[in-house]
Amino acid sequence: MITAAQIRASRAALRMAAQHLADHSGVALRTIKRIETFDGIPPSHTSTLSAIKTALERAGIEFIGTPEDRPGIRVNFAKRSEAP
Repeated sequence: MITAAQIRASRAALRMAAQHLADHSGVALRTIKRIETFDGIPPSHTSTLSAIKTALERAGIEFIGTPEDRPGIRVNFAKRSEAP
């Protein structure tokens, strides 16, 4: 799973607006904003976090580490399938 900090960092690295992430993940903007306020793994449905993760991966983000051990991101524009 991914952490709220990874979601925030991913959006910042891509210069992606929260609304854009909402549109491409199918998750409500309000939910994304709520999720990003937490530390660690946000208290949300697994399917919601999975949809966000998939949308960010399609935009070129690689999630590294685990939530417990050095969670982070890496931008990989070679794998990018959509514009931010």
